[in-house]
Amino acid sequence: MPFASIAVEELLLVLKIAFVVLLYLFIWRIVRTASKDLRMPQESFILAPSQAQDMAVVRDSGPRDVGRLVVVRSPTLEPGEGRMLDSAPLTVGRGPQNDIALDGDDYASAKHARIEPRRDGVWVEDIGSTNGTYLNGIKLTRARKLTPGDVVRVGETELRYETRRHRGAVFGRPQRQSRHGLQVGVASDASVARRN
Repeated sequence: MPFASIAVEELLLVLKIAFVVLLYLFIWRIVRTASKDLRMPQESFILAPSQAQDMAVVRDSGPRDVGRLVVVRSPTLEPGEGRMLDSAPLTVGRGPQNDIALDGDDYASAKHARIEPRRDGVWVEDIGSTNGTYLNGIKLTRARKLTPGDVVRVGETELRYETRRHRGAVFGRPQRQSRHGLQVGVASDASVARRN
């Protein structure tokens, strides 16, 4: 028995020594890797003033005035009312927390759709509505990119997407504010004459 306990103690001593050697090898590898990284030339993260201005120009090149949503028909909003799009996303729905509130549209959900300007264009997406959001008469199953002239239907409200290059009859008119916070085109004599 004493011989067995001596062999176990020797084995434990050998394991302890092996563990310490492995620990020192691990620490040595960490120190060696860190010293190599410190000796390598590093890129500077500090920009010269001219480089910083160039970066700001690139960063600020996102959409600002990316178009407009114009009411085609709605039980709540007046036809011709519009909302300018900038870089902030808009929500559309029956709830008062929405950017375009459709409080009298019984077929619109409280939070129905999101219209979001991105760098690659303006996108529309249904955000869990009961009756769905439609783009040009087709029910959305995922986010879709809008093109000028597209009609988005939320409940019984139809909104047409317009851009400055593809302006509709309402886009270029002088504007007044409606009771819903949207802008309404005011027809001038020249625009009436053009339509006739």
